[in-house]
Amino acid sequence: MTQPAEAIDRLRAAEFKAVGSSQTAKAIGKGRAQAVFVAKDADRRVVESVLAAARDQGLEIVEVGSMRELGRVCGIAVGASAAAILSPA
Repeated sequence: MTQPAEAIDRLRAAEFKAVGSSQTAKAIGKGRAQAVFVAKDADRRVVESVLAAARDQGLEIVEVGSMRELGRVCGIAVGASAAAILSPA
């Protein structure tokens, strides 16, 4: 897992993204996720299935400092445990 600043910037600028572990898991399952972001302080039981699915698909996994930071990057007022950059539908 990496935390390059350019990956965070890509998420911030992405037109299509999934926010939250459920939406991220669905996007991975549908093959739409291009890169997956997980908060370091997220409950591992919540994000483990997201991480496993991302690894199975060979997706880039980026670890973000906190749920609060990930939520802010995604443009929401609350924390997010996981997010993904999506390909257009």
